[in-house]
Amino acid sequence: MNQSDVLIIGSGIAGATAALQLAQDPNIRVTVLTRAADPHESNTRYAQGGIVSRGPDDDPDLLAADILRAGAGASRPQAVRLLAEQAPALVEEILMRRAGIPFDREAEGGLAWGREAAHSRRRILHVGDGTGKAIIVGLLNALKRYPNVEILTQVTAVDLITFPHHSRDPLTAYEPIRCYGAYGFDQRERLVHRYLAPYTVLATGGLGRIYRSTTNPPGARGDGLAMAHRAGARIVNAEYVQFHPTALAVPGAEGFLISEAVRGEGGVLLTPEGRPFMADYDPQWKDLAPRDVVARAIHHQMETQGYTHVLLDIASHMEAAAIRARFPNIYATCLKAGVDITAEPIPVVPAAHYFCGGVLVDLDGRSSIENLYAVGEVSCTGLHGANRLASTSLLEGLTWGYRAALDIAARLEGGRGADSLPKGAVPPWDESGLTAEPDPALIQGDMQTIQNIMWYYVGLARSGERLSRAIRELRHLWNEIETFYRTTRLSDGLIGLRNAVEAALVVAQAARHNHRSRGAHFRVDATEGENWF
Repeated sequence: MNQSDVLIIGSGIAGATAALQLAQDPNIRVTVLTRAADPHESNTRYAQGGIVSRGPDDDPDLLAADILRAGAGASRPQAVRLLAEQAPALVEEILMRRAGIPFDREAEGGLAWGREAAHSRRRILHVGDGTGKAIIVGLLNALKRYPNVEILTQVTAVDLITFPHHSRDPLTAYEPIRCYGAYGFDQRERLVHRYLAPYTVLATGGLGRIYRSTTNPPGARGDGLAMAHRAGARIVNAEYVQFHPTALAVPGAEGFLISEAVRGEGGVLLTPEGRPFMADYDPQWKDLAPRDVVARAIHHQMETQGYTHVLLDIASHMEAAAIRARFPNIYATCLKAGVDITAEPIPVVPAAHYFCGGVLVDLDGRSSIENLYAVGEVSCTGLHGANRLASTSLLEGLTWGYRAALDIAARLEGGRGADSLPKGAVPPWDESGLTAEPDPALIQGDMQTIQNIMWYYVGLARSGERLSRAIRELRHLWNEIETFYRTTRLSDGLIGLRNAVEAALVVAQAARHNHRSRGAHFRVDATEGENWF
């Protein structure tokens, strides 16, 4: 049994920022769990484009207006205003000063500001096209300086420990739901341990892996969302799953993200015959339209014209040396796949990318469950509304990771540390009756079924009929998987499968409930809203 003052589940930018801020007080003991063998492995690591800050001709009102416009009327104004006013200072304090992130600079030494779709100004800081990797390396290196933070790898969170659900005292049934940590599966020992803490922070990332085509790494399967949902947390905006318009469409390299910054630097989308088409869908913004608009435009072209992909041309708009310098990882990966982006267009297709909804939290990251916080992509601060503005995800994780840590630290000053945990009241994990070994073939087969259902029925274009069918099939699969789970010894794959079907149902049910097209949620049978093709 592990006890600490704060348990953080996830080691991306949101979780690492929370840990780093909490670590400033040497009396606060922090445990960070990650299911990966390498704590650098998270969605943060794969973020290419950059992070929003405040450009030279920028101000909070301009940034707020861009976020609200992209959010299609569903963003929470207070969250937008908070981020626009306060977050750029955190980039400087935490990322530049504490973590030493080497953001790109111009020849004369000033910061190099990039621009991405739907931004009215150049305000994106970047480290080549590997910004997320640079950030997480810097944050985790900074954490090594603090002995009061323990990072445990290859530990998969199974379920949150919440009262009254896991309480042995029947009288707790009359009290609000309260979180005391999580059960975690140690992949090496193949045992489940209790990780207890008076405050728990979910920072588990997104759920792109519940879709057939995604830019997300294997761990993005909705673990945190599913755990919070089972515990009774309030989930909002789950229908708003953002599809990135441009993932590489080359056999063997599917899902590799072609950053929005490529279009920000002048890249143009073309049909396979070479015709620019974005002006047909958004005459004002064209190739710099919001992601949902661009993704649907590409999908519409593919669906109506029978294309297997479209093309993204940067070679005609940027010098070869500049392309290699600005996009070294994209250049190298595409070249390895047989595409020289300095000389030819890139074949691209849309792919599931970012979850705009999640566990509802307030401006300090508090969820509807007492002592449970959620930060980063697993949460819904309301910032993104129905569609995330490019390069605001890292900034949101940084901001709410920091704010959650401040709030927890203030509450710990009031004396609610690990010594306040209920003594002997949290039962150990019960494995009695688990006789079967997890079958990787069954797990993989069921996961592929979930991914296909979500891609075809709960994807870029939705309808009541498709969504109803998805829910029927997912409910049947949920029953099968739950039965499998109740009789089988745990593995990381089995835990992920159980979470994936739970998360898929949450998304599908939210999508069926919302009959209006808005932002990333597009219904071909919409009763009102942005039904524009």
